[in-house]
Amino acid sequence: SEIRSTFLDFFQSKGHAIVPSAPLVMKDDPTLMFTNAGMNPFKDVFIGARPATHARIADTQKCLRVSGKHNDLEEVGIDTYHHTLFEMLGNWSFGDYFKQEAIDWAWELLTEVYGLNPEQLYVTVFGGDAGDGLAADDEARGMWGKHVAADRILDGSKKDNFWEMGETGPCGPCSEIHMDLRPAAERSAQPGAALVNADHPQVIEIWNLVFMQFQRKADGSLVPLPAQHVDTGMGFERLVRAIEGKSSNYDTDVFKPYLDKLSQLSGRIYGQEERIDIAFRVIADHIRAVAFAIADGQLPASGGAGYVIRRILRRAVRYGYSDLGFRDPFMTHLVPVMQEAMGEAFPELHQQGALVAQVIAEEESAFLRTLESGLKRLDAAMGEAKDGVVSGARAFELYDTFGFPLDLTALICRENGMSVDDAGFGEEMAQQKARSRAASAQKVGDWVELAQGQSDRFIGYT
Repeated sequence: SEIRSTFLDFFQSKGHAIVPSAPLVMKDDPTLMFTNAGMNPFKDVFIGARPATHARIADTQKCLRVSGKHNDLEEVGIDTYHHTLFEMLGNWSFGDYFKQEAIDWAWELLTEVYGLNPEQLYVTVFGGDAGDGLAADDEARGMWGKHVAADRILDGSKKDNFWEMGETGPCGPCSEIHMDLRPAAERSAQPGAALVNADHPQVIEIWNLVFMQFQRKADGSLVPLPAQHVDTGMGFERLVRAIEGKSSNYDTDVFKPYLDKLSQLSGRIYGQEERIDIAFRVIADHIRAVAFAIADGQLPASGGAGYVIRRILRRAVRYGYSDLGFRDPFMTHLVPVMQEAMGEAFPELHQQGALVAQVIAEEESAFLRTLESGLKRLDAAMGEAKDGVVSGARAFELYDTFGFPLDLTALICRENGMSVDDAGFGEEMAQQKARSRAASAQKVGDWVELAQGQSDRFIGYT
């Protein structure tokens, strides 16, 4: 809470208006199933569809990445740094300040306010792209040179250091700040520069400063925007890990309350056995995603965004059942922990807390009733699998009868060194949809007569 409020207070002191997080589910944006980046709520401002309420804004935005391009669900819990839900701290300038202030303030906040070691920080700048006719961002490089040694300012590719909202729209070069969290001996033996943007779990991007100065046209050309904007995003969980000097996001104060409660509920201890630890991490991550989605109005359902939430919840319940021994609803007991940890920053957790706990308890109860018989059915399916591949028909039966999402079946198979026939599952799903269409097509006629009318005179208005 202190780290979060320090960020907001810092930018308030720099003339920024502090705004609350937008909902996780943005009902007025059909292009997004969930808010997946801090800039989503300001998209209309960047494209000129509506004016900004303030020239400078700072916030912390709830984000969910479990579908489409940003799909981290398979890695969540298996490693120590992927999440479904995360907070994105951001500061924004709409036609006001630009690169110099964004760079200076980022460095001031990280090194002087939060006290991060400058010797562990690296920055990247856009190295140019011949295809777009763009030169390297020497302007940003020069500005970073006031703070950082030249060998810690690295050129980045278009993929890493040129941010685009989509095929068309606002875009521009960006500058990332990375931190090397390896032990001092490892840092001395090998400089971190070669490990930046190389998927090293201890050399991580903390903050991305995007300088929006172009508009990407439908023909692929770039034209300068009438006003230049700043859009920054810093992963809150990673920032806490950097400040606390931990090797895992789950070892920080962000997740400790959930792990402690799970330990109390299950009688298991985190940090002694990898299989148990994965279950702890999955549940601690997933409860945050599910609770926030419900609080923001997205209930678990059988399709669309609601099905994504149900999938996340059922993945957590299965880990609790198989690895932590839970036979009764347990995730609902983590809602008060979440309210205590995050309720001050996100008051909707208190306002909707009773609903969130009730919905989660009902969903857990429903899935737990079929989980045991479904797992037995899956064991049988794996026993009869040919060449280690569970048939699509079996996977579809688990989905249709026992409520096992395909990715949950695939996960359990993978734990047993097997796989699922995804194409066969798709065929079964298509056949079921065809049967449903055929059944509904048989219901002919537009009218159902409930009672004989007295006359043909219209009396609706009275």
